[in-house]
Amino acid sequence: MGSGTRWPPWAALLYSPRARMGGGAGWGLALKAIGWILFAGFSFRLLCSLSSSPTSLESKEGKCDLFKGEWLPNPSGPAYTNSSCRFIDDHQNCMMNGRPDIVYLYWRWKPYECDLPPFNEVRFLSAMRNKAWGFIGDSILRNQVQSLICLLSKADEPVEVYHDKEFRNRRWHFQSYNFTVSLVWAPFLVKSEVSENENGESTSEIQLHLDVLEPTWISQYESFDYVIIAGGQWFLKTAVYWDNGKVIGCHYCQDKNLTELGFEHLYRRTLQSVLKFISSTNHKPVVLFRTWAPDHFENGEWSSGGTCSRILPYRKGEYSGKYMDSVMRGIELEEFNKALAVVNSSGDVVNLKLLDIYSLSAMRPDGHAGPYRMFHPFAQGNKDASSVQKDCLHWCVPGPIDAWNDLIMKLVLN
Repeated sequence: MGSGTRWPPWAALLYSPRARMGGGAGWGLALKAIGWILFAGFSFRLLCSLSSSPTSLESKEGKCDLFKGEWLPNPSGPAYTNSSCRFIDDHQNCMMNGRPDIVYLYWRWKPYECDLPPFNEVRFLSAMRNKAWGFIGDSILRNQVQSLICLLSKADEPVEVYHDKEFRNRRWHFQSYNFTVSLVWAPFLVKSEVSENENGESTSEIQLHLDVLEPTWISQYESFDYVIIAGGQWFLKTAVYWDNGKVIGCHYCQDKNLTELGFEHLYRRTLQSVLKFISSTNHKPVVLFRTWAPDHFENGEWSSGGTCSRILPYRKGEYSGKYMDSVMRGIELEEFNKALAVVNSSGDVVNLKLLDIYSLSAMRPDGHAGPYRMFHPFAQGNKDASSVQKDCLHWCVPGPIDAWNDLIMKLVLN
């Protein structure tokens, strides 16, 4: 843990070896610890205040890296629940779907050199009056939007004013503030032809046109005052690559006489095109580029029986991530920094920011939907848990993904 961090007694209990392994006795003690939280909230806040001077935010904010820190116990718990927010999609509503543990809800992200205030829905909406946000990407962006909508609904009830047939493209309006949030489905950011459902079942290879950005988001870009854009796990899928109307290769194509270009080629070229468009277009919204979101599959992957049964965050140095994480995030940081250098040298007015959620997310293997992506009667002993597909990519709502929106507020309104 970071130097100077003070921990209440129940935190040590949660990090006991049996609790971390999910043992029955350790887990029972962990649940009892939550009850203790309700009585110890005041004393914990006092301990926290002793570990950081009141002026630490002002004195260190200039050099604070919001993306480097640790997860600390949070007696206050989540800002909302599945009972208080009706906008959580069923497959991220872990509480409704029978998840029995709740400790994953009692943590907060703490940067080492400063504090990250919790999301303030009234302040955010007041600052965003008459504005429009666009979230451009895949289902992980949709996951984040659910969190944001739940946070904002504490101050104003949103109305869904648009959705397509598959509910992949959606828009909500907060009438009291004339504020809109749009979710734009563009899993590859470039033009794609996909014959696949969300469970990864496909009838043919994905066709990707590397020289054409996805028209769905390009056509709406000028309507947004703020944009969050991200790539993701879709780039690892089997796909045929097109350029200038011709097939130039593929990734992981079997029984096809095509050049293997690799997903790295696709991801790097896509990011170059996206960042070039953002810097060169006349419309200049505030753009946050969100980095790679890790999965925590163990003993397999999405379609091969992978699981994620951990019930506590990783501590610092306990988890180094997967090889794929370092490859994809490395490409992202390299291309983002190159684009930022070009923008800075040109003198153009481009509000381009990095939303680096990788490290804080990599430490939360406990926050995924896992088997609770749907209601599971096996929790009552009526079904074999091993037969249920696990989701170790998307996040429970509420859950660790709420911290992504805490970061957004800090980056945008600071």
